[in-house]
Amino acid sequence: MRRRLYLWLRKVWAVFSIYFQDSLAYRGQAVIWILTDVVPALVMPLVWLSAYNGRSAIGGYAPGEMVLYYLCMVTFTNFIVAHLMWDVAMEIKEGQFSVYLVRPFSYFQTVFIRNLAWRVFRLVVFVPMLALGVWIYAPHLTHARFEWGTTFWLSLLMGHVVSFMLAYTLGLLALFFQEVFSVYNIYYIPMLFLSGQLVPIGVFPEWLQALSRYMPFQYTVALPTEVFMGRVPETLAWQGIGMQVAWTVSLYLLSRLFWRKGLLYYTGVGM
Repeated sequence: MRRRLYLWLRKVWAVFSIYFQDSLAYRGQAVIWILTDVVPALVMPLVWLSAYNGRSAIGGYAPGEMVLYYLCMVTFTNFIVAHLMWDVAMEIKEGQFSVYLVRPFSYFQTVFIRNLAWRVFRLVVFVPMLALGVWIYAPHLTHARFEWGTTFWLSLLMGHVVSFMLAYTLGLLALFFQEVFSVYNIYYIPMLFLSGQLVPIGVFPEWLQALSRYMPFQYTVALPTEVFMGRVPETLAWQGIGMQVAWTVSLYLLSRLFWRKGLLYYTGVGM
């Protein structure tokens, strides 16, 4: 048993190393992709600070809290949010997917490790950008407080898993349909709003906040961000983690269904 675990860990490390080196091979392109996520998030606090116009709070957020929200959001997004469905769909469409079917390592595990390697690389590149953002907004962060407890770390980890399962399940749609990229473009509309990446969910109308609780997007980035900022009582934080677990299990079962049914349609002919 111990030897099997050791051999499996060696495989995991080998796959992780390959894909981490692959990320390093296209550093310029990677930085551009990261900037597309980072720059809007670093500009949004300026927009909100202008919107306050003397008001003490908007949607329950004081000016300093709004600045902290976006800094936390962009930091956690770099680890949590997965966009791997584009790669999965392209591999299926071009027939490269066939190679993974005969390897002694499941496609699910390969994609997960590949995504994790990219997450680590993103965080390394992002650190200087975060330092710049903290330096710019330092005057607004004098009263910032953080919650580093168990609920935060669990919600952060599970947020990544929920986002991964969402993207992976969407990627497997390419087994059934020839063109799925338009579906992914539509996916980003509710995802950006209901995950809290564009604006905090707390500023939405009550009906939209209620709707977001029954969607998976809130349980990716918004939950760990608000737990970290101390805006979620511990009881509600555990309920949120329970929802993350429920969405993970549901999406995993759905992905297994897509896998079994989708392989019957897959032909591997390429472009």
